[in-house]
Amino acid sequence: MKVEILSRKLIKPATPTPPHLQSLKISSIDQLAPPTYVTFILYYHANGDENDGKRKGLQKSLSEILTLYYPLAGRYIKDDQLVDCNDEGVEYLEAQVSGQLAQLLQEEHVKVEVLNHLAPYVMPSASTPLALVQVNMFECGGLAIGLLISHTMIDGIAMTTFLNAWATTCQAAGINKVIHPRFDLASFFPPREINIDAVNPKKTKAIIITRRFMFNGEAISTLKEAMTKHQPSRVVVVTAFIWKALIAVAQARHGHLSRRPSFLCHSLNLRRRTTLPISDNSFGNLYMVANARFGGEDIDQSKVELNELVVSLQDSIRNTLADYMKPQNGDDLVCMISNSLREMHEERERGEIDVFMFTSWCRFPLYEADFGWGKPIWFSCRARPMELISLNDTKDGDGIEAWVSLNETDMLLFQNHPEIKAFTSQI
Repeated sequence: MKVEILSRKLIKPATPTPPHLQSLKISSIDQLAPPTYVTFILYYHANGDENDGKRKGLQKSLSEILTLYYPLAGRYIKDDQLVDCNDEGVEYLEAQVSGQLAQLLQEEHVKVEVLNHLAPYVMPSASTPLALVQVNMFECGGLAIGLLISHTMIDGIAMTTFLNAWATTCQAAGINKVIHPRFDLASFFPPREINIDAVNPKKTKAIIITRRFMFNGEAISTLKEAMTKHQPSRVVVVTAFIWKALIAVAQARHGHLSRRPSFLCHSLNLRRRTTLPISDNSFGNLYMVANARFGGEDIDQSKVELNELVVSLQDSIRNTLADYMKPQNGDDLVCMISNSLREMHEERERGEIDVFMFTSWCRFPLYEADFGWGKPIWFSCRARPMELISLNDTKDGDGIEAWVSLNETDMLLFQNHPEIKAFTSQI
């Protein structure tokens, strides 16, 4: 499929941002976020005869919602650790796709390389927009809406909130039914001196391959039934299952007699999980990480059991959640997050342990974003430039799509692992 960009413009807030709101300090958790853009792509069946009017509605409602989410129309000034809310605008692109949406969605034809072209690419700089939208029109009238927002401004939950607020504005012909965001996280977590290189992994020179592996509800139920003492969540059992396969990949790479330990870093939502009086509609990054370890000299890693990895992961998550309820101030919380990220980074730098990074968007209301064509028929990511495993819901809510990004050698071993082949459909 060929994707041709037809137009490109900047969408500004419908009402100018007042002078007293034109400078927004980012929080110290925002500072810890990787310098990337978070990407969502949503797919819709649509009536081609009505597309022209509804596409105009997308632009108008985006302009209106930006009056509430005005920092997204600004520009980030890194040296000052603030957003200049100057209303320069969100970049908005329209593109024509040479093909049918149904063709793209057929499981055997979906290729991540095709999806990469359904959202804009950015080269971050002082003038780069903090948010970009690409509306892709298929020959059948179907649409795919690609949304990128700088991770400095947003985490997955905040981005989902913005997406649904935009959809509600488009449907309700205004912002009256939208809950207003609060930009107050810097008051809880003021920006501080942070050695970003010590908490964010360096870019690898290896070629990274992204593939989607789908665990349907039946496969997940089968995995959970194998648990003898524990009843893990969908996310925990799928994470542990993938971890088990990644340990086998590492053994194959280092030699089957290797007893290298492995280290799993999993991001967790911090909302409602601290003693701080943070509003549910506070906008920005608000997450923590749980670090789990497995293996070493005293463990025969040729006999890794799924149960053992589930227990290790569950213990890590439970202990992390308990620890984050203890601090009474933002500085202590940020120190905990920073230390967890630094631990992961240092282990990776030493090279004596295999480090795997996971994130989950499961239970995020991504399939609720109705702009007027009904709810999305699918939600996807696209290829990532770093090694990471991202978990998303399937549309029925029972299954999980694992978007796995690994170097090309490890990906070949991973996708051919017998248990991965047995429990997933691969794309």
